[in-house]
Amino acid sequence: MSTLDKEPVKRVEKFLKNFDPKFDIILLDTSARTALEAASSLKCEVGAIVKSLLFKTENTFTLCLIAGDKKASLNKIKKTLNIKDASMASADEVKNITGFTIGGVSPVGHLNKIDVYIDNSLERFENLYAAAGHPNCVFKINFEDLQKITNGLIKEISE
Repeated sequence: MSTLDKEPVKRVEKFLKNFDPKFDIILLDTSARTALEAASSLKCEVGAIVKSLLFKTENTFTLCLIAGDKKASLNKIKKTLNIKDASMASADEVKNITGFTIGGVSPVGHLNKIDVYIDNSLERFENLYAAAGHPNCVFKINFEDLQKITNGLIKEISE
């Protein structure tokens, strides 16, 4: 079975194609597990890589999309969501909630409905690259379409 035939990748592809048939999954020869690896593989700036980070936020989960050259700010996330407690989700929680393993978490195609927040620092790039369900699969998207396809709220959530 090829990487592109794996269920999580197919789920992302279906979601993307429903949004816009022109979207394609890019299969990389090298890993895109980290923002640095992805940027190296794609020959782009690290900041143009979208990190999809799942946070446990009181009694729910929230997906934060952060530029590859930034760090998520727990304080800004808590302030934005008006909550007292937020922490990174465990690997098991990420898998159960999104249907993806860490290193391949896509901003779209999750198993469960998740609120999405997009860091405003991603807006500085013409093209963004996000994971597509597997550490070797990504898709290219612009900021406006990323906001539309995820229905994400644009906030300042990085440091």
